[in-house]
Amino acid sequence: MRARRQFIFVGLAMATSAAGTSWAQNETGSPQAAPRPSASQAGAPPATAKEPAPPPSITIIGARDAHGVLGRDVRSAADENMGHILDVIVDRAGVVRAAVIDFGGFLGVGSRKIVVDWSALHFGRVANKSDSITLELTKEQVTAAPEYKEDKPVVVLGASGILQPLQSGP
Repeated sequence: MRARRQFIFVGLAMATSAAGTSWAQNETGSPQAAPRPSASQAGAPPATAKEPAPPPSITIIGARDAHGVLGRDVRSAADENMGHILDVIVDRAGVVRAAVIDFGGFLGVGSRKIVVDWSALHFGRVANKSDSITLELTKEQVTAAPEYKEDKPVVVLGASGILQPLQSGP
């Protein structure tokens, strides 16, 4: 009879091992199933408690000091309607290089996208959503600018009239 109990115990231990758990005893001494370590944990040193991440830095910008620009109207220095800002173009370093402006047309018909250098835009009067951004270009200069098309080389119209290619990195 004793041999039969040992056989059952050995069979039970093998079945438990094959099922992926091992037996451990809790503080009271009674057996309890414990998870089996994964292959990546088998040779790893015991895990240490992770230190909490440091708190993020916080910057407070006054409501009068910063405003969104997407959708804002753009006007020339002569107060001509130049369209509105659709998008902002940044280089690989995250530096703002230019703005895409929806220029011309009427109610979206006949309009086209052009790109202007970020430094050609002036944000002096943007306290309210109804305030426009001033573009340091004339309507004739913007009319002559080539149209912007995604996934094509971007021609950026600068205020000084000098076009320089963006030097892309490796």
